[in-house]
Amino acid sequence: MNWDRIEGNWKQMKGEALKQWGKLTNDDVDVAAGGREKLVGRIQERYGIAREEAERQVDEFTSRM
Repeated sequence: MNWDRIEGNWKQMKGEALKQWGKLTNDDVDVAAGGREKLVGRIQERYGIAREEAERQVDEFTSRM
């Protein structure tokens, strides 16, 4: 699934994102609101990981959807 479709279906994908990244809060996911870069930033902050790793995780998430 491409990111445009994820953005368009963010309300449905939100639950999947919360399952994937348990440290994210509802507010984190709401702020991201389907924006890839915002989601990457929130994951990076909450997990204390490098941007590249957060991007890799988001890419995996996208490919599974």
